[in-house]
Amino acid sequence: MAENKLSAEKRTEFGKGAARRIRRAGNIPAVIYGHGTAPVHITLPGHASMMALKHANALLTIDIEGQEQLALAKDIQRDPIKPVIEHVDLVVVRHGEKVTVDVPVTLEGDAASETVVTIDAQTLSIVVDATQIPEALIVSIEGLKPGTQIHAAGLKLPDGAELAVDPETLVVNITAMISQEALDAELAESEGEGESAAQKDDGSEKAAESGSSDDK
Repeated sequence: MAENKLSAEKRTEFGKGAARRIRRAGNIPAVIYGHGTAPVHITLPGHASMMALKHANALLTIDIEGQEQLALAKDIQRDPIKPVIEHVDLVVVRHGEKVTVDVPVTLEGDAASETVVTIDAQTLSIVVDATQIPEALIVSIEGLKPGTQIHAAGLKLPDGAELAVDPETLVVNITAMISQEALDAELAESEGEGESAAQKDDGSEKAAESGSSDDK
């Protein structure tokens, strides 16, 4: 994964009012911490940061007034309506350091005809070198037939990376597509069972009413 370089400035004003002023100026309030260092509150350039953070687990080089730090975004707070980042928590990493991250699963190719492909795990947690985090874990389903299941252990990981989840975690499940005839038959069977149950309940109610009349 390519590194993205962002120039940051230290900030001395805090609180909601200061954060609003930073955002009105087109920038993003952030904090960077890790490796035993005290948290440093910074301001990031808005547009450049949004572009850099489009992809999950983006590796960033943060230039804080001439001093560079490698960092990963640990938490990104986004506006629920507008396409705006409100705040970013950054964690310091180092070259050669391994980190645990959630990586999206992406399918490649087409399964056999008349199949239904279900992604059971949208992301997978892996332990990987901070400078080798993949943008996605690619899973090929080309030509795969109904009944095929792909588990985490069957995925190709970057060199040196390890799974941080159970290897038996189901990632992709491929089943046969239900034909319209089979679907209609299943619906008809369900409706028949419903009518039988209704008739049974109706009979029970009539028997109960009859018994009540006899008691009188």
